[in-house]
Amino acid sequence: MDLGLPCLILFVLTGYVTCVGENHNGFDYCVLGAGPAGLQMGFFLSKAKRDYVILERNSGPGSFFHKYPRHRKLISINKIHTGRQNREFNLRHDWNSLLSDKPDLLFKRVSREFYPPADAFPLYLSMFERELGLRVRYGVDVGRIRAAPSATGRSYILTDQRASNYTCRVLLVATGLWVPQKVEFVGSDLVEGYESISTNPEDYKDQAVLILGKGNSAFETAQSILGRASRVHMLSSSPVRLAWQTHYVGDLRAVNNELIDTYQLKSLDGLVEARLEKIVIAQRKEEGERRSGRKTPEKKKEKKKLYLTLNKYIQRQGEKKKNRSEVTGEELPGYHIDNFPIRKPYDRVIRCLGFRFNFSIFDSSACPPNSEKAKGRLPGVTAWYEGRNTPGLFVLGTASHSRDYRASAGGFIHGFRYTVRAVHRVLEHRYHGNPWPSTRLSTTQLQSWILKRINEASGPYQMFEVLGDVVLLRGSHCEYLEEFPVQALPQFSSVSGHEVSDQGLLVLVMQYGKEKIDFLGRNRAETDWTKAWKSNFLHPVLYFYDAPPTEEEMKLRSRGWPLPRPRAIHHMVEDFLTEWESAISHIQPLRRFLEHCVQTDLRAFYAESCFRSSLTRRKPPLFCQQGYLKQQGIYRSNRLSQHISGTALTPAEQHAGSSGADPRFPNYLAQAGASVSSGLKLEL
Repeated sequence: MDLGLPCLILFVLTGYVTCVGENHNGFDYCVLGAGPAGLQMGFFLSKAKRDYVILERNSGPGSFFHKYPRHRKLISINKIHTGRQNREFNLRHDWNSLLSDKPDLLFKRVSREFYPPADAFPLYLSMFERELGLRVRYGVDVGRIRAAPSATGRSYILTDQRASNYTCRVLLVATGLWVPQKVEFVGSDLVEGYESISTNPEDYKDQAVLILGKGNSAFETAQSILGRASRVHMLSSSPVRLAWQTHYVGDLRAVNNELIDTYQLKSLDGLVEARLEKIVIAQRKEEGERRSGRKTPEKKKEKKKLYLTLNKYIQRQGEKKKNRSEVTGEELPGYHIDNFPIRKPYDRVIRCLGFRFNFSIFDSSACPPNSEKAKGRLPGVTAWYEGRNTPGLFVLGTASHSRDYRASAGGFIHGFRYTVRAVHRVLEHRYHGNPWPSTRLSTTQLQSWILKRINEASGPYQMFEVLGDVVLLRGSHCEYLEEFPVQALPQFSSVSGHEVSDQGLLVLVMQYGKEKIDFLGRNRAETDWTKAWKSNFLHPVLYFYDAPPTEEEMKLRSRGWPLPRPRAIHHMVEDFLTEWESAISHIQPLRRFLEHCVQTDLRAFYAESCFRSSLTRRKPPLFCQQGYLKQQGIYRSNRLSQHISGTALTPAEQHAGSSGADPRFPNYLAQAGASVSSGLKLEL
């Protein structure tokens, strides 16, 4: 038989299968966007060896930073010199690096400036993608996303500009915020946008400029033209919020606030409050035009001045307000109030109102709802960052900021690099059966572990009041889970894969004080450890619960507090150096609180004291049970063994604390409400 034809058929079929395999568009995970959040998730998926792809519409990662911020200076801190070699501690002050297993894959390799240039960030992201070998497909502009039923319950279909479809079980949206935020008002068509204005200061020479907005983009723009413009005024509905007062990194940063000086020192610049929906931007109608009804021929084609007025001054025609670009003198505010603050005309008006999430690419079957926060600019997500009513669709990065808007750092790289890791841990448990990573500790090790975390860990430090460490108490040992979203505690078991025992749990978070104070006043800090609950600056707080808070308790918690009322609470007094290591002010009060929660002595003892205790007490301290009585911490000798064997210890007491035992501590702790624990008087 001639083998030529069968071989030819086999060759064609093999080639077809290979071609299909190389061009398949079905994945377990689709990550939309190759910005910092998308690449961060790519690292975790790659490390876990998952089937994923990152889709990016542009030709390289971090395309947002090629244009924004417009004046090319980042306000994210790049503090390289901390005096420490501890990598985790240094991440507390490195706001640009992403998380990886490579110690040297840090932003400082591309820039060493404290406030780096924006062009450095795409370079860093390219390096991050290249060195980790992440799977990114560029030039894929997804214009439609819809949900469809599948064998696993639900899948998402993404359609790009070539009508190619990408199908995935889990969709991770990391597109950021890039659609300019606009407010419609009469004359808004005469306003220039932050996204298109000139960044050359000379173009504003001797011009009067009105800027709509008082955020960092608005002040960044104002600061760049202060030396050229004749006057710069800024208008928004709310007064300026200073980051050093609110502790929110998204509020006005000191690096951009020079106009506050020129305003308060009366150097022609100023800040005004008014609702944008109530203003009108218009050109003034000339006297000759008003009488004849015709426009006066212009000698020169000069751009007309722009005036700001209010809706209530605009004359009406029947029931309809005039929506026109010209107003008369009687319709200007100066006609009604002769010292109206912004009665003089402007050469240009600039809109700097930030950005919003792009909802337009989602079909109704896959679109997450608008969040109630941030004026609807962000999608609404659950406490574990899954879109509400869109199971299997998770929002990452800046767009996930609705969970901690104006409260923590989740909208910024140094915050969402940790929430992305939290989302990955949720995915690992839900889809692959891997519980939230935990560390098993002897209860006697708990204090040391907590001290290590509060003095080094970067996740809870940056995502204060949002990510916290959870300690599951289990008698002689405990399980320590790091960086769990505390707002998801009502669903703790289903999200983490861990069960809470009847011994209860501890939640460790970092938080600021809740009182409004003079943040530069003499009494701004608390140094007395007995009044630690009055601390104003960032400090550790431990909450003790018998069981995770319920959904109802979370909803009814006190305004501004991350968690509801616990059984007991312990504040560690704030520290000027953010080093909680002082024996009297920090360590001893922490130990007494932990003893209060676990109902046992957590002190460390010398071998002699353990030996004495084992001879005189029915139940020695836990440290001795887990160390000395297991022949650890003291040199073994025949004489000592004779003394031990001569004691009247019962078999149960002799083996208490051994590797196979898990003794339960008696639960006789009285209800402590939310008072600060002062510790127990434990018998020696």
